[in-house]
Amino acid sequence: MSLNDQWRRVRARLQAELGEATFNSWFKQIDLIGVGDGRVMLSVPTRFIRNWIVSHYADRLTKLWADEDEGFARVDILVAAGEPKPESVPESIEEPSRGVRPASAPAESQAAPSAIPSGLEDAGVGAPLDPRFTFDAFVVGKSNELAHAAARRVAEATDVSFNPLFLYGGVGLGKTHLMHAIAWEIRTRQPERKVLYLSAEKFMYQFVRALRFKDTMAFKQQFRSVDVLMIDDVQFISGKDSTQEEFFHTFNALIDHNRQVIISADRSPSDLDGIEERIRSRLGWGLAADIHPTDYELRLGILQAKADDMMQKNGPVTIPPGVLEFLAHRIVSNVRELEGALKRVVAYASFVGRPITLDMSQEVLRDLLRSNDRKITIEEIQRRVAEYYNVRLADMLSARRARAVARPRQVAMYLAKQLTSRSLPEIGRKFGGRDHTTVIHAVRKIDELCHLDSGIEEDVDLLRRMLEGGHAPN
Repeated sequence: MSLNDQWRRVRARLQAELGEATFNSWFKQIDLIGVGDGRVMLSVPTRFIRNWIVSHYADRLTKLWADEDEGFARVDILVAAGEPKPESVPESIEEPSRGVRPASAPAESQAAPSAIPSGLEDAGVGAPLDPRFTFDAFVVGKSNELAHAAARRVAEATDVSFNPLFLYGGVGLGKTHLMHAIAWEIRTRQPERKVLYLSAEKFMYQFVRALRFKDTMAFKQQFRSVDVLMIDDVQFISGKDSTQEEFFHTFNALIDHNRQVIISADRSPSDLDGIEERIRSRLGWGLAADIHPTDYELRLGILQAKADDMMQKNGPVTIPPGVLEFLAHRIVSNVRELEGALKRVVAYASFVGRPITLDMSQEVLRDLLRSNDRKITIEEIQRRVAEYYNVRLADMLSARRARAVARPRQVAMYLAKQLTSRSLPEIGRKFGGRDHTTVIHAVRKIDELCHLDSGIEEDVDLLRRMLEGGHAPN
């Protein structure tokens, strides 16, 4: 087996062990340099990533490589882009020796967009941008069209239209993708602008490091001299008072100088627990764009785009349309998990030499399908609808006929008919012992209103997607 085949197997095992989210956060940008004298040489973009991997996964990486070839006894992790080497090196990670056998460049790095680097990444301040996350690779649907349009506007504008742009939504729905896409587009259109992208966790790390080395002035200058500041997953500074204080002042300084700020989080600004009120207020100054859970059409579109991309990069890959439709129906949690399921099916077919079929896909994804096979209950529907319309749960079961209560009750009955396998009499009993004819009337009424009233249609569609995706309304 070639060196690159071994590296692919090590990466695949890491991804399977750690999960898609952890792997993408820390190991997606790791590259194989070569091997020599029983050592494997890997590179990462920044010292921050290197130190984290060395601290948490040095022994595991060494073991995985030893499983591939017993001659590999050590793993060296180096920092690319000429960043200074750390002062202390763990025993399991040593300096590279001579006589290195190089590995060929990975396909992903060859496909990187052509853009001028900001220089801040090389200094270890910003995080590296993923070359796959561009606007061209982003599949737009009803659930993300506002966020996509706002991101496009910010990336293409020569002035600051709204500040900040705040993108929020659940895990794996495309927030990070859009932030990377904005950065790539700005660097391509206006390479003279200084763009800094990093996670809130890394912002906190840089601030703590500046305090430790008594170098806060340099920290302030680095962050306040940029033209575009992008901070991902801002909810992670929750409860960190000193970090929030510095974030507040940095945010204000950039806004005052008409510099673009782009923030992402898993919740809307007003729902960020553990964040100071003054920060939440300022985060809501500009445009807050919600990314909802995906619907079936968008999930299918994403899978088709990924399948086409695989064919372009890896040669002919025959994926029957029925398999894509099956995955779009069953993997509803998030886009990241959806893409991971497709990659797993394709990888398995390649490794064992079997054609991709529906039966094979079900066999390979048995564990993932089981976790996604979540049963929606009538009780859950009642609770979500009551929260959405701001009525008491008891009112859903009561005899009250006021329209403010009756309409949400009818919506809940309609969704119970659409999303559960319960019979009409069973649904009626769950709503305070009502007759099945009442349920029929409610279903027909909401179905009629969805065709006549766009507001009702949007409410029902949003509630359906929230229930299918397992997300509570904001």
